[in-house]
Amino acid sequence: MKHTIRLWSFWGFAVTSLVGTLLHFVYEWTNGSILVAPFSAVNESTFEHMKLLFVPLFLFALIEGHFLKDLPGFWCCKLKSTLLGIALIPALYYLYNGAIGKSPDFVNIAIFFISAAAVFFTEAKLLESAKARPNTKAFSLVILSLLAVLFVTFTFFPPTLPLFEDPTTGSYGMM
Repeated sequence: MKHTIRLWSFWGFAVTSLVGTLLHFVYEWTNGSILVAPFSAVNESTFEHMKLLFVPLFLFALIEGHFLKDLPGFWCCKLKSTLLGIALIPALYYLYNGAIGKSPDFVNIAIFFISAAAVFFTEAKLLESAKARPNTKAFSLVILSLLAVLFVTFTFFPPTLPLFEDPTTGSYGMM
């Protein structure tokens, strides 16, 4: 089973990295299509970069969950690792910018890949853990779904907080 978990983690990282990278450009490629806005980055805000990680993670989880549905605690592990990944992006970004100053693009790209790697490394370790986990499938699915709804909502109606501000234009959301 350990081999299966690690294989899924490898492919999860690869798919999430590729899809997340492509989603960074899809909104621009489609001339600002409102249909792709919920799933792609509509600006350069930290929040939109968190969305670039969350969307492929969530979609991959639905596929992975179909095949690993009998694995105890799968959805709980998926929720924990996803929360870690989307929290790492602003944590690393603001830590770097606070300590060094404005980050170059290659640092922002590295933050995305580090966060994606942390998600799948953590998920694999949690799933391989011999510790008993309570069955929290329904709760985990509700929280992941709520996060999906929040990512879509905040794309169209972002709060005027620094997390949602595009550092290149000073705008919020699709403005």
